[in-house]
Amino acid sequence: MALDPILLSRLQFAFVVSFHAIFPVFTIGLASYIAVLQGLYVSTGNRVWDRLGLFWTKVFAVVFGMGVVSGIVMAFQFGTNWSNFSQMTANFIGPMLSYEVVTAFFLEAGFLGVLLFGRHRVSPAVHFFAALMVAVGTFISAFWILATNSWMQTPDGYEIREGVVHVTSWVDAIFNASFPYRFTHMALAAFLTGGFVVTGVSAWFLLRGRDVDAHKRALSMTLWLLLFLAPLQAFVGDEHGLNTLEHQPMKIAAMEGNWETESNVPLLLFALPDRELQANRVEIGIPNGASLILRHDPDGVVPGLDQIDRAQQPPVWITFYSFRVMVALGLLMIAFAVAGLVLRKGGRVYRSRWFLRGLQGMSLAPFVAVVAGWVVTETGRSPWLIYGVLDYADAITPSLSGGMVLFTLLGYIAVYAVIFIAGVYYLCKVINQGLDEDDETEELDSHDRPARPMSAAHVPFDDERDDRAPNRS
Repeated sequence: MALDPILLSRLQFAFVVSFHAIFPVFTIGLASYIAVLQGLYVSTGNRVWDRLGLFWTKVFAVVFGMGVVSGIVMAFQFGTNWSNFSQMTANFIGPMLSYEVVTAFFLEAGFLGVLLFGRHRVSPAVHFFAALMVAVGTFISAFWILATNSWMQTPDGYEIREGVVHVTSWVDAIFNASFPYRFTHMALAAFLTGGFVVTGVSAWFLLRGRDVDAHKRALSMTLWLLLFLAPLQAFVGDEHGLNTLEHQPMKIAAMEGNWETESNVPLLLFALPDRELQANRVEIGIPNGASLILRHDPDGVVPGLDQIDRAQQPPVWITFYSFRVMVALGLLMIAFAVAGLVLRKGGRVYRSRWFLRGLQGMSLAPFVAVVAGWVVTETGRSPWLIYGVLDYADAITPSLSGGMVLFTLLGYIAVYAVIFIAGVYYLCKVINQGLDEDDETEELDSHDRPARPMSAAHVPFDDERDDRAPNRS
C-alpha cells in the first residue's frame, strides 16, 4: 500500500500539536494563578498564599519545561513537511513567529528566572512582579500564535503576487475576522484548565487530610472563578460558532452533520455520518435545534455540505464527534461549578467525597476538551491549509515521500512517549511532596541555589536544607 505523504504529514503535525497544546494551555492559566497567589501574599502578608505560590511554581516549572521541549519541532515541520506553504507565506508567518519570540519568549525567560530562583532573594513585591510578567508573557505568546492560526482560518490584509503572500495591512491581517473569538475562547480555556487542575489537586490533598487549611482556600477561590468562567465559555463558544458560520459555513455543516442546506435543522446529539451516502445512517436529535442556535430562528436555514464538491468536504465524522466531546465536557464543567456553589452551605464542598473525587477526575477534562476543540478547528477547514487560498496538496514539500514522514512520525511518538512518561512521573513526585513547611526564614544558603532550571521544581527550601547543611555557627 502506497504511503500518502500528505495524510502522514497531517497526522505528524496533528500528533505534535496535540501533545504540545496541553502544556501551554495549562501554563497560561497556572501562571496567572501563581501571580494572584503572590499578589495576595504581598497584600495580606499571610504565608499560606506564599506556600501555595511556591508549590504551584514547582508544578509550573515542570510543565513549562515539557511544553518548551515538545513545541520546538513544530516550527521545523513548516520547512521539512510544508515547504511550499512556508515559501508562499514567509512574509507573514516569519514576522509573526519572530514577534512571538521577541515580545513573549524573552519576557517569559527573563522573569521566569526571578520567579523560580528569586524567592527569599528579592522582595515579595519584586517576586510578585516577576510572576505577573511571566503571566503577561504567556498571554502575549498566545496572542501571536492565535493571530497566525486565525489568519490561516480567515485570511485578510494580504495580496498574492507571483505566488507569494504580501501583507497589505498588518492590522487587518493580525486582527482578522475570527481572531477576537479564537483568542477569547482559548484564554478562557486556559483559565478553566488551570482552575480544574488546581481544584483536582486541592481535592486530592483534602481527601488525605494534608494541609487542609491551605487547600481549602485554594479550592474555594478557584470554584468561584469556575462558576463565572464555565458559563462564560459557553457564551463565547456560541459567539465563535456564529462567526464560523459566517466565514467557514462548511465547517459548521460538518460540525452539525448537516448534508443538505435546509430549514428546521435538528440539533443532532448522535449520528453516524456516511461520506459515501452523503447522509447520516442514524440520527438522534432535538427538532429545529441547530436552526434555533445558529440562526436564532427555528425555521432558519442552515448550510449543508451539498454546497461544495465531495472532494472539498471536510472529514465529517471526526469533526462531528470532536465537537460533541468538547461541548459535553464544557457542560460537565458547568455542572461541577454549580455543584460547588450548592455544596458550599455547611462546608460540604470540603467534605463531600463524591464531589472531591469528581474534581480529581475533572482535572483531566479541560485537556481533552482543548484537544477536541483543536481537532474541530483544524479538520473542519480541510482540505484547506489557508482557507480558500492554499490546500494541503499544494502546500506539501514536493520531494517528500510517505516513508520519510512515517519514519519521523514513529520517531516523534517514541521520543514524546519518553518525555511524557518522565514528565508525569516527576510531576506526580512534586505534587506528592506537597506544600513546604511554613518557615519565616528569609535567606537561602548559597549551596542550595539550583544549578539547572528544572531543579527549581525540587530545590530544598528552608526546612530541608537545615538537615543537610553543615553547622556554621
